[in-house]
Amino acid sequence: MSYLNEAFDAVAADRPRSERAQFLVKTYSHLLGAVVAFVLVVAALFSLGWAQAIALKLSRAWLLALGGFVLVSWLASRFAHRAEALSTQYVGLGLAVVAQAVLFCPLLVVAELKAPGAIQSAALVTVLGFGALTGIVFATRKDFSFLRGVLLWAGVVTVLMIIGAIVFGLQLGVGFSVLMIAIAGASILHDTSEVMLRFPVTRYVGASLELFSSVALLFWYVLRLFMSSRD
Repeated sequence: MSYLNEAFDAVAADRPRSERAQFLVKTYSHLLGAVVAFVLVVAALFSLGWAQAIALKLSRAWLLALGGFVLVSWLASRFAHRAEALSTQYVGLGLAVVAQAVLFCPLLVVAELKAPGAIQSAALVTVLGFGALTGIVFATRKDFSFLRGVLLWAGVVTVLMIIGAIVFGLQLGVGFSVLMIAIAGASILHDTSEVMLRFPVTRYVGASLELFSSVALLFWYVLRLFMSSRD
């Protein structure tokens, strides 16, 4: 995906240090805001008693739910990366946050019932993992764009495996969760590198959305791993 708009905004790497710093502060502030918003939406769904109902409906039509999530995620990404109006970019980020919160309902409901404490443990590991991977990119200044092809290939294989598991009733066990955690980590390295080197300074909302999606992926599979260890 090209992150440049029609006006060909200058990427962060080509701007003065002060502008780069301001861009990064805005990006990670928005990422933090997205994470907080995700937690608040999930908390609201549970407190209203909607999370259980959503989990039940999604579990009965998981393929349809995944298809809807992919569609909403694509739309959110288009808004955040392509829209000129900042308000529309925020709509994209908001859509992504709500979509992730809804999709997480089945996993969180099961975790709360069958693996008390797993959600908190997974959240802590996710934060530590994200911090460590971000630190690697910032410290080394390495360009991880070479991971793009690997991530695209891994994404296709993952989707096929998930669809196959749903259709044929197969169980994707611990090994799959470990593999997906590795892929999520690679995605964080790639996205952080892209933010540092290729995102326009005006696209901090889109940059935060990319990072938020990778963090959500990491949290999902870390939580799955914690849940499997308590079966």
